[in-house]
Amino acid sequence: MSTDAPTQTDPDTGEDLHDVRLHVNGIVHQVRIPGRRLLSDALRHDLGLTGTHVGCEHGVCGACTVLLEGQPVRACLMFAVSAAGQELTTVEGLAEPDGRLGPVQQAFKECHGLQCGFCTPGFLTTITAGLRDNPDPTEDEAREMIGGNLCRCTGYQNIVSAVCRAAEIVRLGPDAPSEASEASAPSEGEQP
Repeated sequence: MSTDAPTQTDPDTGEDLHDVRLHVNGIVHQVRIPGRRLLSDALRHDLGLTGTHVGCEHGVCGACTVLLEGQPVRACLMFAVSAAGQELTTVEGLAEPDGRLGPVQQAFKECHGLQCGFCTPGFLTTITAGLRDNPDPTEDEAREMIGGNLCRCTGYQNIVSAVCRAAEIVRLGPDAPSEASEASAPSEGEQP
C-alpha cells in the first residue's frame, strides 16, 4: 500500500491523518489527509485542481469523473487513499504537452459541445477513455459512450457530434477537416 501509517491527528476532527502520494497528471503530490477524504475533495481542496466538479455526490451525474489508470471513475465515490500510487488524470491533464487543446477538448470547442460547462470535465475524461476503447464510434456508440454522464443544458446532440469529431481528430490529426463538413461540401463544379 502506498499510504503510510497515520502520523498525526487532526485537532479539529480527531481523525487520523495519512501521508498519501497521489500521481496526478504526471506530477507526484504528497498530501496529509484523513482516511475518509474523498478523491474529489482531495483533488479540489488539497491539490487545487478545481476542474473536477462535484455535482450529485452520489456517482450519478458524472461531473466528477477522472481517469484512474486510464479508466473513468467517479471521484466522489472513492477515497483518496485508495488512489495512492496509481496514475490519475483530471481534465487539467487532457491538454497536449505543448498546451494545445487535446482532441476531445478541441472537438467540444468546434462542435459547441458545452453550454454552462459544469458537466464538461466529466464528459471530456469519459470520452477520452471511451475513444481509447472504440477509436471510431458510430453515432449510437457515441451516445452509449456518454450514457453515464448527465447534462442539463445541451440536449446532448452537440456532445455526440463532439465524440465523433474527436475520433476524427485522433485518427487524422488536429488540422483535419470534419468528415461531416466534407460530406456536405459541394463537389467540384457543383454550385453550393
